[in-house]
Amino acid sequence: MGKGTQAQRLSLALGIPHIATGDMLRAAVQSNTPLGLKVGAIISRGELVSDDTMVEVIKERLSRPDTVRGFLLDGFPRTTHQAEVLGKIFDEQGRKVDGVVVLDAPDEAIVQRIAGRRTCESCQASYHVLAKPPKVEGVCDRCGGVLIQRSDDNEETVRRRLKEYGTKTKPVIDYFKTHNWPMKPVDAIGDMDQVFGRIYAAIMLP
Repeated sequence: MGKGTQAQRLSLALGIPHIATGDMLRAAVQSNTPLGLKVGAIISRGELVSDDTMVEVIKERLSRPDTVRGFLLDGFPRTTHQAEVLGKIFDEQGRKVDGVVVLDAPDEAIVQRIAGRRTCESCQASYHVLAKPPKVEGVCDRCGGVLIQRSDDNEETVRRRLKEYGTKTKPVIDYFKTHNWPMKPVDAIGDMDQVFGRIYAAIMLP
């Protein structure tokens, strides 16, 4: 399973909120507000939402009381500018970074993993055509709803986003290293429990 599933498990294990920008943006799309419509168009093209929009969303979320004991960011920062602004937000709020988990996997493995994801249209349960298939193809085990592939999960979009990752997001890792953020590299190849074990160990061990 993907980083979102691993982040949810880690959030439960540590007892801190899982702040997933992707989920927050999809909620905005479903709201049909002007911002939601704008975000929806960007996501459907396989592009990334602007830094200014993401920073606004994150800053508001980190100001909520449930983040006092800590939190887990999923999908942010994606650019060097976002990383710089996040550092300033942490300084303003008196926070520090305990660890930056970097999941490492070949592009082809990522394409197979993401393009195979399916979601129940009714209850939002998650499946994967290879790793976690439903008992009946296209039908949710939980509620019998129809399983769909999100528009941003198709192979063409995934490959486009990987290319964009190489040009925009990969430099963020270099930024973290240069500014001595605590990096936690993790091998992301393997089943869900194996990868989670590596992530948990990376976070908990000095």
